[in-house]
Amino acid sequence: MNIEHCVITAAGPRQSRLPLQRLIDRDGIEKSALRIILEEVFSGGIERVVTVISPGYRDAFADAVGADLGARVSFVEQREPRGYADALLGARAELAPGPFLHLVGDHVYLGQGTGGSCTRQLLDVARAEGCLVSAVQATSERLIRHYGTVGGQRMASQPRLIEVERVIEKPTPTIAEQELLIPGVRSGQYLCFFGMHVLHHGVFDQIERLGSAATVSGVLNELAAKERYLATELEGVRYDLGIPYGTLMAQLALALEGVNRDRVLSQVAELLIGQRLSAAQADRPV
Repeated sequence: MNIEHCVITAAGPRQSRLPLQRLIDRDGIEKSALRIILEEVFSGGIERVVTVISPGYRDAFADAVGADLGARVSFVEQREPRGYADALLGARAELAPGPFLHLVGDHVYLGQGTGGSCTRQLLDVARAEGCLVSAVQATSERLIRHYGTVGGQRMASQPRLIEVERVIEKPTPTIAEQELLIPGVRSGQYLCFFGMHVLHHGVFDQIERLGSAATVSGVLNELAAKERYLATELEGVRYDLGIPYGTLMAQLALALEGVNRDRVLSQVAELLIGQRLSAAQADRPV
């Protein structure tokens, strides 16, 4: 399976500015979240990226990409805010036939352990298995209302792979408990989308067929009933910039994985000690 192209969606009304935020990466260099995501993508061997954006953001996104990567990144505008599935569909004409990588633009991804980058891990699975694959992450039931969530059976020979049988968009904990339990996932947690998939052009056909009712989770749920579709748990973590304190947690994670780890730990410790001292003084009788 040859996978050279990627689609990044960043056109949602609440999502448009998130990839433009500035973060300090693991090497201690300030750059946009989008730039960090692109470096993740290119590290996996992707050659070209199509980014779906809202009207009026092209110059800001081009600046966030940087001149050195600009020739490898193109932009497509989603003219009206018709949802995530429609944004993905908008990239169709820019892609060559065949499978492609897809990432959402409001997540930062950090590979851990010996697996390498999250992108490379996912692409390795897709190339080996030759089918649709979504990365997933064990997520607390209090957060699953933010994500598409999968149900299915683990492969006996490769426990990190799940044969997907069901996908539900933003389920309630009750629905998830009834329909999305997977052996080996801790109680109170479910396997939710990581924001990273390997898809094929059949996804576009399904989105067109469903029209305004299309959701990416709904499309993948339909495809799971027709063809082989896997989910994989990666050695890595996704940080959703769009949830409360999401950017803070992403920045802390980058710092604690980076060259300035000791300095950041020292500053955090000083902050916590200072807060405790202030609290103690405030409680002291006058």
